[in-house]
Amino acid sequence: MTRRRLSRRMLSFRQAYIFSYNLFQFCGHTWLLANTIARFLTFGQDALADTFYSVGFVMSLCQLLSNLELFHIADGIEKARLLPRFIQVMEKNLLLLMVIILEEFQSKPVVCVQFFLWNILDLLRYPHELLCIMDTPSIAMLWTRYTLWIPLYILSVTTEGFTIYQALLYVEPTTSHLPLVLMLYLPVLALGASVTVWQLRKERQGHLKKSKKRK
Repeated sequence: MTRRRLSRRMLSFRQAYIFSYNLFQFCGHTWLLANTIARFLTFGQDALADTFYSVGFVMSLCQLLSNLELFHIADGIEKARLLPRFIQVMEKNLLLLMVIILEEFQSKPVVCVQFFLWNILDLLRYPHELLCIMDTPSIAMLWTRYTLWIPLYILSVTTEGFTIYQALLYVEPTTSHLPLVLMLYLPVLALGASVTVWQLRKERQGHLKKSKKRK
């Protein structure tokens, strides 16, 4: 009985932890998206230049915590494929680090567009994860999560490539190796995105088949 109680407590603790994590990320990205939209509606195009200064800290915090998802999958707390999630997390980490380093680039409109797409993608994912944890999965949410997410991810990666290309104009080639690193990263980004899309399509087919069987 003691072992059973201990295992139940561990299971309930893991569920409470992963629920709290997804809820925090959902609230964080909801605030980020709402703040970005509200500022644009209030100040118009002038708000694009101040996006990083307004939401950069919260965006960095949410992204820093998203590294925990790799441990969630490896530990079995979250059921997902590790490789595509690893690629997605590293893509954001590298691009966000680049924006933080290049202070002159932070006011560019493409940074606002990139943050907007990232928030949309995460707000398609975290509500679905919360419903799955509560054992109340929604078929509509499932379809949205695994169907709309793929084209939006492709659009986001395309924007990332354009962001890196624009950032090259703000890097002095004589002072660092960053331009060479960014140029080499572009084909790696394309390859990683292709692998991720392929894995996500397989994951989508599996989840949709399971939902049809339950239905």
